[in-house]
Amino acid sequence: MKNTFTRHFLFITIVMLLLGGCSNSNEASHPGTVVAVAPEYGDTFIESSIGDASTLLPVLASDSASSSINGLIYNGLIRYDKNLQIEGELAESWEISEDNLTITFHLRQGVTWHDGAPFTSADVRFTYQLYVDPKTPTAYAESFKQVTGIETPDPYTFIVHYDKPYAPALISWATSIHPRHLLEGESITKSLLARKPVGTGPYRFIEWLGGEKIVLESNPDYFEGQPYIKRVVYRIIPDISTQFLELQTGSLDYMGLSPLQFDRQTDTPAFRRLYNKYRYLNFGYTYLGYNMKRPLFQDKRVRQALSYAINKQELIDGVLLGYGKVATGPYKPDTWVYNGDVAKYSYDPDKARQLLAEAGWQDTDDNGILDKDGKELAFTIVTNQGNDLRSKTGEIIQRRFKEIGVAVNLRIIEWATFLKEFINPGNFDATILGWTGGPEPDQYNIWHSSKTGPRELNFVGFKNGEVDSMLEQGRRVFDQRQRKVFYDRFQEILAEEQPYTFLYIGEALPAVSKRFRGVKPEPAGIRYNFNQWFVPKAEQKYAR
Repeated sequence: MKNTFTRHFLFITIVMLLLGGCSNSNEASHPGTVVAVAPEYGDTFIESSIGDASTLLPVLASDSASSSINGLIYNGLIRYDKNLQIEGELAESWEISEDNLTITFHLRQGVTWHDGAPFTSADVRFTYQLYVDPKTPTAYAESFKQVTGIETPDPYTFIVHYDKPYAPALISWATSIHPRHLLEGESITKSLLARKPVGTGPYRFIEWLGGEKIVLESNPDYFEGQPYIKRVVYRIIPDISTQFLELQTGSLDYMGLSPLQFDRQTDTPAFRRLYNKYRYLNFGYTYLGYNMKRPLFQDKRVRQALSYAINKQELIDGVLLGYGKVATGPYKPDTWVYNGDVAKYSYDPDKARQLLAEAGWQDTDDNGILDKDGKELAFTIVTNQGNDLRSKTGEIIQRRFKEIGVAVNLRIIEWATFLKEFINPGNFDATILGWTGGPEPDQYNIWHSSKTGPRELNFVGFKNGEVDSMLEQGRRVFDQRQRKVFYDRFQEILAEEQPYTFLYIGEALPAVSKRFRGVKPEPAGIRYNFNQWFVPKAEQKYAR
């Protein structure tokens, strides 16, 4: 799970460029000359996913596989541009009132859904109503619950009112707009659009073969112009090693490489002839999360002890091969909201043993495992299949915990089962997962105590009144300095309470087939301008 969620947390995956490598431009090189290549239509872009999508209705999607596909099928009113600045998408422009309580969106005219029906303000109104409907099982209603009123005075004007300033208000409208004419009056959980979506986006849905592939085709009527790449195919390949073999044969056009693959297995003339590689620091982080509903983890000394028992630099060096940074909380070190003065948990097994002893854990039967009241200090860490970095991280953590007398079982579970039977119902002891965020620092959905229900994002069950207050106040002010005061304190409490052991922030390491032109690294990464990628006719590989 990115948890790794894409149009979910901020509805789109945002990454910050650290270092671009070997980027393509819209030029072809010849001895002594540089000849510009005009964009051309055609070809197919093939990438893989470790898990199948769960639903192609964005309001219900809470996994990265679904969200990455939905991002090509649907649009929001606004989005982030290449420099992580907000720009219009379905909205051409907007005004915010002086009191920050009203946003007036002016919608694009002439936009059509993939079935030819016109897009209007009625669709935006319906989407809002869909998200706040208590019958809709969505994790993303919170931002829309802040709305106190909406108006649609004409088909191309949408006005939204708030009774209190709400800092994430504008970016919350990056959420995908749903088609009213196809969904109104039916149960959203039973809609056929979950398998055959209809959006306004740059790509239209063509085919979904469960467990095999999902196929999209470029939308000739897209309001920003038809994308140059004719087809996009998501192949379901649950094993990373198999994905890499497919990449090496040229069967995939894109893959996020593991550090081992990036550093040691792709530095060959053959690979360099086929692919360009890129590096940039993710907004996301990997963590070990503790289920706070389990009695074992309700004593913060136990959680703190486990954090002291983990050597984070060992994980970065051994798992990421140096392609990452130590995480101390939910924000990247190079962002304005980051608090570098929180409590740090450097590797200190003696401190870990001390804290566990204070919490009453002793090895009374001298078997190497601590116990208390007749129960051993033992639990299971679950993570998802298809992510070698998480499984290797789990193996190293398992060994380190054993050294301080903690017995851990590591379970690797198929993606869909992992979500349905473990994460969504809260049926786990601890889990290794990751979150991907973006420039907006609001963490309400993940950490507020009201978000611990089924399918909600605070699935570790963390509840802290002061954190609730900091999150509530942080979203009510617009001044960055004021917001930082609240988010600094929020990070201090997380560091003290350790509901997660924040492990590391990894670098994204994608490889892209060299035949694709227009790949331009920017602060938003490389996928922000996917609609402008193209393949010259002479290099096109697929007729359809």
